[in-house]
Amino acid sequence: MIFIVIPILALLAMTAFAVARIRDLWAAVMFTGIFSFLGASWMLILDAPDVAFTEAAVGAGISTFLMLSTLALTGKKEKPSKVAVVPLLVVGITGAALIYGTLDMPAYGAPDAPIQTYPNPSFVEKSKQDMHGLPNVVTSVLASYRGYDTLGETAVIFTAGIAVLLILRKNGDQEDRKS
Repeated sequence: MIFIVIPILALLAMTAFAVARIRDLWAAVMFTGIFSFLGASWMLILDAPDVAFTEAAVGAGISTFLMLSTLALTGKKEKPSKVAVVPLLVVGITGAALIYGTLDMPAYGAPDAPIQTYPNPSFVEKSKQDMHGLPNVVTSVLASYRGYDTLGETAVIFTAGIAVLLILRKNGDQEDRKS
């Protein structure tokens, strides 16, 4: 498996570098779609098909469509800008914090890792009582035990929808002012 993982991780790194360096926004959007497909492939190799399908559908499909729609409204070329030191520092510090956070993670495949011990079988056993008799265990797990996770995902999708509406509305206001 390592013969597949290393080339995919290398392609992910090269694609991320290309997205950061390229000045043509249309090409950058295409590279983000490629990045999402590579990420989905990596998740599939890590035995997380649900995450892989979500990344392929949302990351490569819907996100690419929304970014291309935005480019149709704003233009294909990035405006030249000065080197921004503060955002570079913020990104560097955030990256260092994320790398520091991975130092506490258990080894991949360790038998005592939380991923190997969860979900506890009691979730399935107690789901009928906790969800007041719902016959579907998957629904009870998603609605009850992972409720905050689902709420967070819904908030992200709702925020993205509002952002798209604001972008589209702003462009409509500018066209109204011109006429």
